[in-house]
Amino acid sequence: MLIGEYTHAIDEKNRISLPAKFRQKMGKKVVVTPGLDHCLFVFTPSEWERISERLASGSIGQADQRSFSRFMFGGAVEADVDSIGRILVPDFLRDWARLRTRVSVVGVQSRVEIWNEKSWTEYKKGVEGQTGALAEKLGQIGIL
Repeated sequence: MLIGEYTHAIDEKNRISLPAKFRQKMGKKVVVTPGLDHCLFVFTPSEWERISERLASGSIGQADQRSFSRFMFGGAVEADVDSIGRILVPDFLRDWARLRTRVSVVGVQSRVEIWNEKSWTEYKKGVEGQTGALAEKLGQIGIL
């Protein structure tokens, strides 16, 4: 399981270091996609395959299905994790997530999210103010 949050800098070649704990679990190759809330999602190849199969099981006749699949697959790239744990983030993905110099790298169970550091801080503050209401909703559907 991927958990925790870390702050890293983007180097001059658009590389971001993955925390050592994440690298151990993710391996030498990852898939980076545009994520939700203007962050990037980083998946292991096996988790990406699982997500791909679930998206492919939907109907291409549904506009929402087509749109979301285009968004995820069209922006996805395979990235090698170099010998010191960095991945190269293409310009179009860096621009999508508004990544500048400092990023937050967050473990979210089966994926890593890469956020603009300021955006992550603001997002987290907003969620912290809603935890009671969110827990209530999750309790209503039997998750908590």
